[in-house]
Amino acid sequence: MMGSMRTGALGLLLAGAAAAWAQAPATSIYTCVDAKGRRLTSDRPIPECTDRTQRELTQAGTTRRTIGPTLTPIEQELQDEKDRLAAAEAKRQAEEKRREKLLIARYPNRVAHDRERALALTALDAVVAEAGKRIVALEAQRKTLVSETEFYKSDPSKMPAQLKRKIEENEQQIAGQQRFLANQDEEKRRINARFDEELATLKTLWAGRMAPVPITPTAAAPTPAASTIRR
Repeated sequence: MMGSMRTGALGLLLAGAAAAWAQAPATSIYTCVDAKGRRLTSDRPIPECTDRTQRELTQAGTTRRTIGPTLTPIEQELQDEKDRLAAAEAKRQAEEKRREKLLIARYPNRVAHDRERALALTALDAVVAEAGKRIVALEAQRKTLVSETEFYKSDPSKMPAQLKRKIEENEQQIAGQQRFLANQDEEKRRINARFDEELATLKTLWAGRMAPVPITPTAAAPTPAASTIRR
C-alpha cells in the first residue's frame, strides 16, 4: 500500500516537472568574436564583447536581434542626438507627404487653385470696401462735428465736453479703420504669397501625377516566316 502511494507521488512529481519544462520560455544563445578572435557563445550577453557587436540567436540558430557595442556616456549622448535628429527628419518628411496628399486632393488642377485664390481675394476686397465705407461715414461725421465747433471759436473754453469727446472718438475710429485697411493690404500680400508657394509645390505634384509610366520593351516573338525549321 505504502509502495503504491510512493509510486503515485513520484509519477505526479515527474508529470509536474515535465509540464513546467514544456511551459518554460525558450532561451536565447548569444554569440560574438572577442578582441582575440575567439568565437564565444553563452546563454546571456557576453561581457568580453561589450565593445563589439553580439548576435542573439534562437534555439534554431536564426538571428533574433543584433546587439551593438556598449557606448560611453559621450558616445551615447551623440547617438541619442543622432537618433533624435533622424526621428525629427522622418516626422518632417511624413508631415510633408501628408500635406502634399491633402493639397493635391483639394486642388486637382490649376483651375481649382486659381478659383480658390480668386475667392479668397474677393472676400478680402469686400471687407476692405466695407471699411472704406465706414471711413467715408466717419469723415462726414467729423465735418458735422467741426462745423459745430465754429460757435466756440471766439472762446474754445466754452465748448461742451460732450462735443470734445465726440470729436476725440471720431478721430480714434478713423485712425482705427485706417490701421485696419493697412492690415488688409498685408493680408492680401500674405494670401498671394501662400497661394504662390502652394502653386510651386502643386506644379511639381501635377507633373509627377501626369508623367507617363515607362514601358519596358519586350523582345518580339519571331514570325513563322523568319524562324528556321529543321527536319
